[in-house]
Amino acid sequence: MTPERSRLHRLLAERSARRGHFTLASGRESEFYVDARLTAMSPDGLALIGPLALAEIDAAHWVADSVGGLTLGADPVSYAISYASATTARPLRAFTVRKEAKAHGTGKLIEGPFRAGDRVVVVEDVITTGGSALKAAAAIGAAGGTVIGVLALVDREEGGRESIEQAGFAVRALARASDILPLLARD
Repeated sequence: MTPERSRLHRLLAERSARRGHFTLASGRESEFYVDARLTAMSPDGLALIGPLALAEIDAAHWVADSVGGLTLGADPVSYAISYASATTARPLRAFTVRKEAKAHGTGKLIEGPFRAGDRVVVVEDVITTGGSALKAAAAIGAAGGTVIGVLALVDREEGGRESIEQAGFAVRALARASDILPLLARD
C-alpha cells in the first residue's frame, strides 16, 4: 500500500467514520457510518483522492472520457479526478447525475460536460447496496454513455460491490470498511 493510500485511510477514519447506531440511506441499520464528504470536500482529501483515483482508473485499464455519479456524494470525488487528470494526455470531464430530472429549463438528469458516446467511470463516495451507482449507470446508459467501471471512495463490504458486479460492471475502491475500522479511535 502506498503512503498516499494509507494517509487517505487515516483521513477517512479520523474525519468520516463513526461507530454507533445509524440508519443508512439504504434503510439498513449499521454500527458503522461513513460520511465520506467530510474527507472528500476537504483540501487535503481532494488532493489525495484525485491522483489516487486516477491511478486506480489507470490500473484498471479503463479508458474513459468522463467521470461522474449520483449527486451529492459522487460530486467532489468526480471533480478531484477531473482536476488531477487536467495535465495528463487524456483529461477526464466530470459531471453529475441528478436524483431526478429538473422540472424546469431543459429537464436534464445529467449536468455538466457529459456527452452521448462517452465511456464513463461511474463514481461513488460510499458503496453499501450499490443502488446509487446502478441508478447513475442507468441514467448514463439512457443518455447514450457507456459505463466501463465503477470507482468508489469507500466500499462498506456489505454486498454492494457484488450487486454492481452482477449488473455487469467492474468495481474498484480506494478504501474498504476493513481498511478503516481498525483505524477508528475507540470511544
